[in-house]
Amino acid sequence: MALLDVNDLRVRFETHHGTLRAVDGVSFTLDEGETLGLVGESGSGKSVTNLGIMGLVPSPPGVVEAGHVLLEGRDLVQMSEEQLRGVRGNDVAMIFQDPMTSLNPLLTVERQLTEVLELHRNMTRAEARRAAAKGLDEVGIPEPERRLDQYPHELSGGMRQRVMIAMGLLCEPKLLLADEPTTALDVTIQAQILELMKDLQERRGTAIVLVTHDLGVVAGMADRVHVMYAGRLVETGPIGPLFKEPRHPYTRGLLKSVPRLTGDPDRALDSIQGQPPDLANLPAGCAFAPRCGFVTPSCEIDRPALIQAPDAGDTSNSRRSACFETKNLPPVATDDHAQQGTTR
Repeated sequence: MALLDVNDLRVRFETHHGTLRAVDGVSFTLDEGETLGLVGESGSGKSVTNLGIMGLVPSPPGVVEAGHVLLEGRDLVQMSEEQLRGVRGNDVAMIFQDPMTSLNPLLTVERQLTEVLELHRNMTRAEARRAAAKGLDEVGIPEPERRLDQYPHELSGGMRQRVMIAMGLLCEPKLLLADEPTTALDVTIQAQILELMKDLQERRGTAIVLVTHDLGVVAGMADRVHVMYAGRLVETGPIGPLFKEPRHPYTRGLLKSVPRLTGDPDRALDSIQGQPPDLANLPAGCAFAPRCGFVTPSCEIDRPALIQAPDAGDTSNSRRSACFETKNLPPVATDDHAQQGTTR
């Protein structure tokens, strides 16, 4: 049985401009110790998917609908708020993309770390402080005892992100939802954070859902990748075959927009023309059709389903694509940087 089984997750927001379908029928599974990458442009539904799993979508205006969101067989959608509080931080933890706004500026690092231990592990204040110091040490923060007495504004961006990771892992959750954990960090700190997450995952067997815009991060971290557009999954599959031979024009556009080490420095970067659609007023057919270079008349009328896309490089037969022109897409040239993660 999969650790996480998400079936037909839908999240809508009732606004003055109409119903906005931020997540529209997303389904996937995740096994213990596996990393799943969620990629796509801003507004594609990645972060809202994680919030829907955690039961953190603000209501109103948000409404979560799903066939089920099973964590080890327990349906999170059917749980009461009190039951969810027992799951959050204990079995499922989330790293938010901006630690400066996620950490409480009025509380010390110690209080923000020890609270979860006192709540879920019934520790005394002294026991929780020792465990929190150990947690900070594990994520590479020097002088952890001194850092416990500091406030978030006294820490660097990299340290605040490490505090968020330590907070998420203190209770050794089975599932970690990482929402752009390296946003706004310089590349050196990014590499350290990602290496830290991989090391902790290997030692604890934690499953990770990694939300990011950075395809290089996905290549180095994920086992599988799901590409989202306009609230829906448009392509899924193992990281290697998907990077080598994308089966959806949107995925192809994302890969072509990655700077190449062997590229011409005087040539402008490729980009996907146009803007993402208005989620409150989606077109009748494929949502990507207005921006697609392979559009056909049927694309503007019918919405393609996410179906199996046979691939000789995918022995698990898990490739899926939501495109009528899957078989007609030309290959995408990728460089060593983009393929770093394809030999995992």
